[in-house]
Amino acid sequence: MPNTARWAATITLTATAVCGPLAGTALADPSPTALYAPSSLVFTTGHGEIAAEATPERAVTLNCAPTASGTHPAAAAACGELRASGGDFDALPTRSEVLCTREYDPVVVTVDGVWQGKRVSYERTFSNECVKNSYGMAVFTY
Repeated sequence: MPNTARWAATITLTATAVCGPLAGTALADPSPTALYAPSSLVFTTGHGEIAAEATPERAVTLNCAPTASGTHPAAAAACGELRASGGDFDALPTRSEVLCTREYDPVVVTVDGVWQGKRVSYERTFSNECVKNSYGMAVFTY
């Protein structure tokens, strides 16, 4: 059942993030500069070693094109970090000034959606919440 809840939350947030901007005005800017590759992601966090066994405890959306938006608390900074890493979550820098305990309380993060027009599905398990928050300055800090 936790896997069903995770997928339901992911699908709902993805649909909201992708279709929400479509509910705006019916007129589009016909100029070629109005075209952009979509970047809309749904992040979930839960305690456990793998996403299939972890119940999502928090989920946020992040839209990076044409402007940063979504429910992510630092959308603009997170979009900037992802652009700098080329959308590679494993290439995000770590904060060296953060000191974390060696407590093992696994936190699993999933990212599903579209980054610059390409499908993204990412999962990573961190040893604890502090370690998760040390990756990137804003991407996983929510």
